[in-house]
Amino acid sequence: MNSRYCVIMGGGVGSRFWPYSRKSMPKQFIDFLGTGRTLMQMSFDRAKSIVPIENIIVVTNEAYRDLVKEQLPELDDTQILLEPARRNTAPCIAWAAFHIHAINPDASMMVCPSDHLIFNEDLFRQEISHGFDFVESHDALLTLGIKPNRPETGYGYIQIGEKSDVDGILQVKTFTEKPDADIARIFVDSGEFFWNSGIFLWSAKSIMKALHDYAPDVYCKFEAGADKFGTNAENDYIKAKFAESPNISIDFAVMEKAPNVFVSCVNFGWNDLGAWGVLYEHSPKSKEGNVTQNCNTKLYNCNNNMIAVKRHDKLIVVSGLKNFIIADSDDVLLICPQSEEQRIKQFVNDVKSSFGDKYQ
Repeated sequence: MNSRYCVIMGGGVGSRFWPYSRKSMPKQFIDFLGTGRTLMQMSFDRAKSIVPIENIIVVTNEAYRDLVKEQLPELDDTQILLEPARRNTAPCIAWAAFHIHAINPDASMMVCPSDHLIFNEDLFRQEISHGFDFVESHDALLTLGIKPNRPETGYGYIQIGEKSDVDGILQVKTFTEKPDADIARIFVDSGEFFWNSGIFLWSAKSIMKALHDYAPDVYCKFEAGADKFGTNAENDYIKAKFAESPNISIDFAVMEKAPNVFVSCVNFGWNDLGAWGVLYEHSPKSKEGNVTQNCNTKLYNCNNNMIAVKRHDKLIVVSGLKNFIIADSDDVLLICPQSEEQRIKQFVNDVKSSFGDKYQ
């Protein structure tokens, strides 16, 4: 069991939750559900029920060092990998793999985002244990697939193929990134496609070999400093070389190309807390269907709204709104139809163009 590791990826900005999620305090460090634990802390809690605490690695942007240390005091500095630049998930995973391999060449790894919701944690642990068993006995890259319940355009899709020699694990036929609504509907109706959860399992050796074979421009940046990983020279090397890595996801870099990709189709109550609509779906609602977070409200003729405010003492008075997002973060107020939440990233970019980094 001590050769099993968990890598929590926690360097994103969470711009689809703007203005609640900001560069200085992105969504993974926020207690969205009012449980007293942030999304990062909930991810850590799940991880420590599966692997030893000393085998948990958090990869985040160097700007969030203090936030990670504050929220996860159980980790020491060697367990927090600080990216000097944002380069997407392939370089993040490559660094974690080289780091862990230097510590334990026989290691197997679970890789998970820091901002997902898991509602059946007992079943989650069972599925992860089953996945670890598979990748420890096969040269395989395993992803977890979620049965879709709607034609979601914000997720990637996995088309299942032939069965493997292990119950419940199938070969992957194709990956498709974020299809349009018509294609997503065809995928869901076919029964052959599952959402890509972004949770992966593999051995350190297998993912390093796959990076070597299918993403050499990523692999070579880390292989050149292989003798420095696990030593005091590792951080200096990363500071000097990490930004030279291509900005590419692990899906594009490896998973869409490698022949040894498998999927375990799971049902443990997963949700990517990626946008306001998902938070609305999983939050308690008033009899009028309104969700309010961290604020006092007086609502008149209002239905099915998502209202979130950073200041607990702020009063929000609204009349006549239906199916809207109202998000207040002191210096920014967002009022947006829920049907347009996919445009929030565009709003963030437009605000940056007009006002620079002031409201990022």
